[in-house]
Amino acid sequence: QVQLQESGPGLVKPSQTLSLTCTVSGGSITTNYYYWSWTRQPPGKGLEWIGYIASNGSTNYSPSLKSRTSISRDTSKNQFTLQLSSVTPEDTAVYYCARAPVVAGKTVPEFNEYDYWGQGTQVTVSS
Repeated sequence: QVQLQESGPGLVKPSQTLSLTCTVSGGSITTNYYYWSWTRQPPGKGLEWIGYIASNGSTNYSPSLKSRTSISRDTSKNQFTLQLSSVTPEDTAVYYCARAPVVAGKTVPEFNEYDYWGQGTQVTVSS
């Protein structure tokens, strides 16, 4: 049973960098073939995909967030990390990490294709 757990500060000031870590247990983040993703849900809105790091270490980001996003991993700790720079109050959301199997011919998984999710962590951007 794979488990994912998000961690990081719940409050970030505008213009700072949001940093969240997802710790994975029950499976290795280097095992083929999976996407290890970050998504978020702003208050009153739907899920928004942020990006992923694949089991081979390649990354892919949402075009709307690409300029501010970096996803990296620490394989020794079985963790992957999201950094979102220059945050504004519009980045306030519940942030989730999740795993999706790679599907041939698709570079961005659908939300219904994710098989494991973290419980989510609230991040508020406010001064």
